Amino acid sequence: MEKKNNSSKGIKAFLKSRKARHGSLAVVLVIAAVALVVVLNIVVGLLVERFPNLKMDLTSNSAYALSDDAEDFMSHLDKDVNMYILSPENDFVGNGEYFVQAKNLLEKMEAASNGKFTVSYIDTTSNPSFTNKYKNIDWSSKDTMAVMECGDRYQGVKTDDCFTYDEQYLSAGYYQVNGTTIEQATVTAAMKVTTENQVVVDFITGNQESDYTALKSLISNNAYDVREVSLLTDDLDEDAQFAIIYAPKVDLDAKAVEKLEKWLDNDGKYGRNLIYIPTPENTDTPNAEALIEEWGMKLTDGFVYETSEDHLLSSSDMFVFITDYNEYYTDGLKNKDIPVMVYQTRGIEITDENTSHALLNASDRAGIFPTDADDSFKPEDGITGKKIAVAAESVKSNSDAESRLIIYGSDRMFSSDFMTMNSLNNADFFMSVLNTVSDKSDESVTITGKKLDNTELGVTDVNTTGAMSIIFIGVIPIAILITGIIVWLRRRHM
Repeated sequence: MEKKNNSSKGIKAFLKSRKARHGSLAVVLVIAAVALVVVLNIVVGLLVERFPNLKMDLTSNSAYALSDDAEDFMSHLDKDVNMYILSPENDFVGNGEYFVQAKNLLEKMEAASNGKFTVSYIDTTSNPSFTNKYKNIDWSSKDTMAVMECGDRYQGVKTDDCFTYDEQYLSAGYYQVNGTTIEQATVTAAMKVTTENQVVVDFITGNQESDYTALKSLISNNAYDVREVSLLTDDLDEDAQFAIIYAPKVDLDAKAVEKLEKWLDNDGKYGRNLIYIPTPENTDTPNAEALIEEWGMKLTDGFVYETSEDHLLSSSDMFVFITDYNEYYTDGLKNKDIPVMVYQTRGIEITDENTSHALLNASDRAGIFPTDADDSFKPEDGITGKKIAVAAESVKSNSDAESRLIIYGSDRMFSSDFMTMNSLNNADFFMSVLNTVSDKSDESVTITGKKLDNTELGVTDVNTTGAMSIIFIGVIPIAILITGIIVWLRRRHM
């Protein structure tokens, strides 16, 4: 009994001692700090889940940040659009880091839409009948990743549209994802299901055209109904508003020209537009050029070169240069200060100023390099002192409608490299022409893919850098210092 009393007295004495009081305070502070971190983590997690835009993107290439075009499109949605991912959410993100990235971007698109765009994950294994109502989607390919729906309109979204693959692995038969294009694929599908009547664009085939995949994708991604027609066997679609001849290596035959003339005239009703884009590989196209001359324009025999330093990107290549806008089709551009660049372009001479005019010009220090020029030709020999058109149009009209023949001097300006450069307006200007002529108010949407190949934080934004500096250099050290001073003062007076 005496031992028990002694033990009890010893515990009470320890608890009253200075050492116990200091130790208790330390334990309480540690518990409070841990509890604060846990609570803060829970609160931040809930806030980020509720407001995805609170997530901070510290990657140098903004891999998790929503592009301006995607954010702008979503913020202006005026119809309810649903996107159904045909996979459970855990399975979707379990496919790898690019699917996690895609999920984050989709969440930010939802937030930007103010409730108009909703993403849902559907387990088709437990709900196999879900796809039955989407009868116009080819389910046999197994490549449909999602369904975009607006009212009665719907569109399948393929996995290949949402991600890019490493070509090395593709050649061996493996699919190794190396980038995401989920933003462009989502916006494209949403545009298509929200656009009531899509404008039809026919690409004319059968003349050994150059690869027009990039231009076709651009037009299709902006909710146009893109088709292909061979004038060797068929006629242009009656409901087509545009036809495009893209860099033919073989001249049009007389029958094809006749079909084009008849289609453009439309029995005097007009309302149709032909876009002709020559290729540098073939300047011997007399039938096509005869059609152009009937519309008050003429292609130059040689290529345009530039000597004005403020138009040249490199003094070593005078055939690559930026152009000047004329007064047409610039209202649809997001930024008129960004130029259009051309490479190996033909010039366009305006022979009838009553019906024709330039759209893009080289400077008055540009010249024409003749196709038959020899080594004695000097750049100053071809300079005329007048601006040279590298894109132009001719308009025929009646009191109700117009038909147009639009010429771009080179197919090089519509290569994938040129059209995806943010420092160039090549894609936007082309879409501005289409949107203006077809009375579509939509701006063009060109969103480049995102990769996760950067391991550094790469914070370059001034506001983000400043905020991080304040937190890590100011707030955290000061908080630690104040906590230390408080503990020291309490211990000193105990």
